[in-house]
Amino acid sequence: MEIVDARGKTCPQPVIMTRKIINDGPEEIEVLVDNKVASGNVKRLMEKMGYNTSTEEKDDLITVRGNISSNNKPVPTSMKGTERIKKTNTTIFISREIIGGNDRELGEVLIKSFLGTLVQMELPPRYISLMNEGIRLALKGTSTCDHLQELERKGCEILVCGTCTNHFGVTEKVGVGVISNMFDITESFMNVDKVISI
Repeated sequence: MEIVDARGKTCPQPVIMTRKIINDGPEEIEVLVDNKVASGNVKRLMEKMGYNTSTEEKDDLITVRGNISSNNKPVPTSMKGTERIKKTNTTIFISREIIGGNDRELGEVLIKSFLGTLVQMELPPRYISLMNEGIRLALKGTSTCDHLQELERKGCEILVCGTCTNHFGVTEKVGVGVISNMFDITESFMNVDKVISI
């Protein structure tokens, strides 16, 4: 079994360390982290790469374990088969909870209208990546969260920066998408044809 000690590492180091080991093709891997955001990111990476996972929490230690059969070696997600749900090969990057300048009221109307319009499009973007104040759009009970949930149902992957949700103290209030990390968000920029920044 391969063991990765990622305790004390900041985003996205636990994911990067885990991916490096996974690339060597171990059948069993164990990753040690010290926060739930990191454990969620590592668990999601393992599952994307074909591992069965389990998580154990004890005091400040969280252990994420993964195992895979020898005839089902992980392959990079970029090499997997065509996705069933059609979408544009575009990432929309949102770092604010409004669109535009200093008029906050107008900016809120515009961002809600923008997301609502995206829902009406025939093909959704491949990713919507939320960072900084933009993560507030994914909070439960907001109309923007409702729009994002609809986009997710249509096949768009919503990536919500875990460092940002921790900074604003709203991790438990996120109502859509996955609590993600800088590695996955950067990858969402690099693996598409076009990035639109709002």
